[in-house]
Amino acid sequence: MDFSFWVLNNLPWFWLGVTVLCIIIEGISLGTLTSIWFGCGAFVMIFLSFLPIPFRFQLLIFVVTSLVLLIFTRPFAVKKLKVKKTPTNSDSLIGKKVLVTEKITELQKGTVKVNGVIWSAKSEDNTPIEKGAECIVTAIEGVTLAVKKI
Repeated sequence: MDFSFWVLNNLPWFWLGVTVLCIIIEGISLGTLTSIWFGCGAFVMIFLSFLPIPFRFQLLIFVVTSLVLLIFTRPFAVKKLKVKKTPTNSDSLIGKKVLVTEKITELQKGTVKVNGVIWSAKSEDNTPIEKGAECIVTAIEGVTLAVKKI
């Protein structure tokens, strides 16, 4: 049996397959919100395929519907679903002066004291920093401060 013959005689099943495939691709692509709109277009086509519309016009309706959804609803959906980063207290350390309490070398982390708390630290540019030097926090990587000598 020819595949195109099967598709033309089972259009609702074909569009259901396209819908499922688009949803699977969206799930694999980690939320880019692109193929989901084509899945929605294919879902609409499941119902329209019961009408006596030639397949080439169904394809045209599918593409137009999907593109309209993509262009007009994706920006709104991305804005609403955007995960916002919640600032933490440690974010306030960036830009602060710190005192090196244990030497920082290229191959080994040291420690710094900021606001009375000891943090592990590494040099931002991998240059050694001696104990007692003043630095500025440039970034936070996990529980380690990246510092730069003043």
